[in-house]
Amino acid sequence: MATDFYDALGVARSASADEIQRAYRKLARQLHPDVNPEPGAEERFKEISEAYQVLSDPDQRKKYDRFGADFRRVPDDFDERAYAGAGGRVRRTQAGPGFGGGFEGFEGVDIEDLLGGFFRGRGAGGPVAGADQEAELELTVEEAYRGGRRHLSIGGERGYDVDIPAGVVDGQRIRLAGQGGRASGNAAPGDLYLVVRIKPHPRYRLSGRDITVDLPVSPWEAALGATVPVLTPGGEVKVRVAAGSSTGRRLRLRGEGLPNPKGKPGDLYAEVRVLVPKKLGKRERELFEELAAVSDFDPRRS
Repeated sequence: MATDFYDALGVARSASADEIQRAYRKLARQLHPDVNPEPGAEERFKEISEAYQVLSDPDQRKKYDRFGADFRRVPDDFDERAYAGAGGRVRRTQAGPGFGGGFEGFEGVDIEDLLGGFFRGRGAGGPVAGADQEAELELTVEEAYRGGRRHLSIGGERGYDVDIPAGVVDGQRIRLAGQGGRASGNAAPGDLYLVVRIKPHPRYRLSGRDITVDLPVSPWEAALGATVPVLTPGGEVKVRVAAGSSTGRRLRLRGEGLPNPKGKPGDLYAEVRVLVPKKLGKRERELFEELAAVSDFDPRRS
């Protein structure tokens, strides 16, 4: 982690939870790979997602504020007061505005010395808790919609059977308890967090839990109205295209977006795209020529 999480989101260290959330949502709309193809946008999106995951969790944010870039290496039961009292070598100080490079809130000791002394304080060869780890889990839109079970291999060494809940979103973390770094002695192993990354899709465009899909229609369907099929991640459904629809009109299908196990599901938007035949048969050409002769419709003035 080379970037300070507060800097990544563009907020002050004193920012409230609401301010952090608003900053993340604003940046996510600008940087999401589905809407921003510029080089570097995807990496920035991953960066702000990691920052938000940490700063939106009160416990993780507290550890990050105290220990900076090394916060993941600090066990949950670490007691700085007990450590300082044992040796008297650590003195708590006020972190300055340039925070972000490790244990800036302590004087007179570096991270290796501090953690090493803490572990040794439990006795040579004593139990040491395992570290939490992260890995990316790449899913298709259909997999994110349905959920299911996936066998995942990390580093070619360890394999996991992962239960994926239906309706996961990009950036969401799935916790595999006890599957992180190994511990020593009788201490607990760390946890493995799988960060969901939803791959770009040739048909579906995601915005949070909402899905947008193009809906091709013929000129006569658009002009006269029609009931047409649209393919969603949950299967085919029928939608009514109103008479007089033009390209760009959006038809909303409530609840047909990504599921939400904790609340309201997303919506699916079918966006009308009027297509014309590339080649016309003789009779088709005659009918179009007849329409052109009798119609006073001018799309450039409508």
